[in-house]
Amino acid sequence: MIDLADPLFLLLLPLPVVVLWLIPGHVHRGAALTVPDAVARSLLGAGQQQMLKSGRRLLLPGLVWLLLVIALAGPRLLEPVSALRVSGRDLAIAIDLSGSMVRDDFHLDGQQVTRLEAVQKVGSDFVRRRAGDRVALIVFGSEAYYAAPFSFDTEAIARRIEEASIGISGRATNISDGLGLALKRMEHSDAATKVVILLSDGISNAGSTNPRAVARLAADMGVRVHTIALGPKDLETSDPGERGVVDAATLRAISELSGGTSFRVRTSEDLLDVTQALDRLEATTGDGLAAEVYRELWIYPALLAGLGCLWIGWRSTR
Repeated sequence: MIDLADPLFLLLLPLPVVVLWLIPGHVHRGAALTVPDAVARSLLGAGQQQMLKSGRRLLLPGLVWLLLVIALAGPRLLEPVSALRVSGRDLAIAIDLSGSMVRDDFHLDGQQVTRLEAVQKVGSDFVRRRAGDRVALIVFGSEAYYAAPFSFDTEAIARRIEEASIGISGRATNISDGLGLALKRMEHSDAATKVVILLSDGISNAGSTNPRAVARLAADMGVRVHTIALGPKDLETSDPGERGVVDAATLRAISELSGGTSFRVRTSEDLLDVTQALDRLEATTGDGLAAEVYRELWIYPALLAGLGCLWIGWRSTR
């Protein structure tokens, strides 16, 4: 149904008539001329024809004025729009940006890439599929930082993941603070479901809190934590003192304590499988938000009025 955004502009329609009525007409003050009746009738007939021509000349400017006023009133059409599916879930993604994420022991599209590049590609694609979730991004290294607030704008969150860089949060690994900051942001959330996805490729070697203690806090808050242990080697099977290994046991314990699921990722293919598994675990179906979207139509009468002005200007130059 078409309606007007500002219908009060229609009050301007009679403005040209009011202006013509207020401007006094031209009064001829010369001497009167007496003519025969036949000549007078001829002159009156010519005057009527001239008035008719004048009326026709005013028709196009009047139409242009009408179109301009309609354009100002803002005609618009209410169109049905597919409602956003809302899951009722707050989903916080906590990504490890410690120095070990620069290791280039992953392959993506046939090319050798760093761990961070693999996470950026797969993680951003995962976030873009989370339409209906309120998503936030936390990054952690030596310290934890809130990179993006909870938002339904998954595209903006995905871009933040793609722009993440090593060193912004320090080069150590502070899993406790990364998870703790995610929980702090969920403290006042009224979402029906609260989930954290925690990805790390190292051993928690910063911070004074035990990650397992933070996991128990998550369980008390009703927050489910899914963990991703990233890297070819883990602490349990590596040689003593070997660098670049992930503490898969601690991440697995975090998930178990909070009621989540733990994933072990050694290759880019594993990482892709994990995101698909998370899609199944945390489906995004839900009720839709009601929305009203208008399609603006003012451009059409404005365009016709502009063409009319061009025509009037062209005729006046002839």
